[in-house]
Amino acid sequence: MTAEGSVRAESPVGTESPVGIDELLERVREGLDRVEADAAHEAARAGEALLVDIRYAALREHDGLIPGALVVERNELEWRLDPQGSHRAPEATSHDLRVVIVCNEGYASSLAAASLRQLGLHRATDLVGGFQAWRAAGLPVTARPVAGPPVASRVSGHASSQASGQTS
Repeated sequence: MTAEGSVRAESPVGTESPVGIDELLERVREGLDRVEADAAHEAARAGEALLVDIRYAALREHDGLIPGALVVERNELEWRLDPQGSHRAPEATSHDLRVVIVCNEGYASSLAAASLRQLGLHRATDLVGGFQAWRAAGLPVTARPVAGPPVASRVSGHASSQASGQTS
């Protein structure tokens, strides 16, 4: 009871006041070592990072794919990348795996990377500016393959749509 005689509601232990999405995003990003497109490209080429594309199918079909990226729908991400999970992707080999999450513009990917860190993937991060920054940097993009499973699959090929004259 307060001095005025009213009962004050106690917050459960460990809870904080609600925050807006902008503040949450800011807090999450403070704990990430976010990477620029060129650095992500080099890390992936050197085998030092796994790029994971979480954009939804319509965006992948419209804009294309990053060659070599693992495509995982956002709602399956934690199950597919948990190295201890029964539904993990073959690439989810260790909690030490450096994962770079790619969304369309670099917002949802920050939240997704934070979620992976909660699973123990302590090197999970995201691509600043997302797929749009990747494409704007002139990095390789391929058209979506016609055949094959749409999720949890690796994108093969290394041809750039710009280099081949194709548009997506």
